[in-house]
Amino acid sequence: MKRIDFEHGTVTGNILGAALPMLVAQILSLLYNIVDRVYIARIPEVGTAALGAVGLCFPLIVIITAFSNLFGSGGAPLFSIERGKNDQKKAERIMNTSYSMVCVCAVILMVIGFLFARPLLSLFGASADAMVYAYPYMMIYLIGTLPSMVATGMNPFINAQGYSTVGMLSVTIGAVANLLLDPLFIFVFGFGVQGAAIATVISQTLSAVFVLYFLTRKSELKVRFVRKDEISECAGYAKNIVSLGTAGFIMQLTNSLVTICCNNVLSVTGGDIYISVMTIVSSVRQLVETPIYAMNEGTSPILSYNYGARRPARVRKAMCVMSAMILGYTAVMWSVIVLAPHALIGIFSSDAVLTADAVPALKQYFAAFIFMDLQYIGQTVFKSLNKKKQAIFFSLLRKVFIVVPLTYLMPYVLHMGTDGVFLAEPVSNVIGGSLCFITMLILVLPELKRMEQQK
Repeated sequence: MKRIDFEHGTVTGNILGAALPMLVAQILSLLYNIVDRVYIARIPEVGTAALGAVGLCFPLIVIITAFSNLFGSGGAPLFSIERGKNDQKKAERIMNTSYSMVCVCAVILMVIGFLFARPLLSLFGASADAMVYAYPYMMIYLIGTLPSMVATGMNPFINAQGYSTVGMLSVTIGAVANLLLDPLFIFVFGFGVQGAAIATVISQTLSAVFVLYFLTRKSELKVRFVRKDEISECAGYAKNIVSLGTAGFIMQLTNSLVTICCNNVLSVTGGDIYISVMTIVSSVRQLVETPIYAMNEGTSPILSYNYGARRPARVRKAMCVMSAMILGYTAVMWSVIVLAPHALIGIFSSDAVLTADAVPALKQYFAAFIFMDLQYIGQTVFKSLNKKKQAIFFSLLRKVFIVVPLTYLMPYVLHMGTDGVFLAEPVSNVIGGSLCFITMLILVLPELKRMEQQK
């Protein structure tokens, strides 16, 4: 089975070897949600209303994904650092701790979701009409919480061992199943919105089974549930995993918070049609950001492994390669958004009224998108090198302290209406992204220089 050689391979080769399969995996992963939206939008007569309603479920879905990433993205860099130090036993314990936390958390979240789905959807801005579609979708989706979290949370440990193609395959299985099952359950069986949720749950279960099969039978380091006699030792690992994973967790949770705030303001300033516009803008963002996420996550184990092995030159090279790839890609996508917005919006809706409102909203939202790269690069380096405080601070700064206040300030105080909601994002990108990147350079480069001098 082909593995990436973190020890001897070239830095650029390692990053491409990890990032390309991860890119394919992330694009396929997007199909989970995007295919649902494409089919739901085309349900006869109720498509546009149903699309907006399912958009109201995103914050809850994001919360579930955020918790799985809390343990997966928090554990995988620590796992890689220990592998770089050649401490396989400690690396395995970290993986087992992450797995145990993923499973326990999934059960708790599922129970909470079942009990409070209706009031939560109301909080997210669901009207009585939207609740007809949103509530049944959410209740079925919640059944798949455990497999969804296992598939998402444990995949980083496959990639961190150099098996990036296997990591890609685990996502491919679920995405292809979803692609085939969606039209079957939505249109052939006539289940409508509920059919999309059923297809997603089955697909996530197939992915989770594959991930567990590989990590328990085939990988170099095997995963299992933490035993009673290991709990005290693993408690220390759990604390480190959670504190490192908190940055990504906050980033995803605050995305959810921002979506809630945007939907609430848009429902007042623009009505239900603008919640559908925001659903499309969020979908395009997911589509555009997926390759950036793959490049970041593909580079992360290389950064962590070489940092653990005390190879500062390789860490620096990985940072440069990642930055060049991300900035180059964004320049291309930015041009597409500015020059051909209709093509991107057309993927999600053919409604002419919706498209007319979505085009200017999309251009406003992505006006300073390249500055978002600086945030991504800085955050990835902080997380990969176990810089918890900085990673957490910059996650909070951009979303909680800049975007959320602006989402209310610009439409209501500056009287910008719906434009203010979409323009809050580029303003926060410029301020938050620049500060994060500059801080990363000031902190990390001198540390790597010191490491070099100590050799």
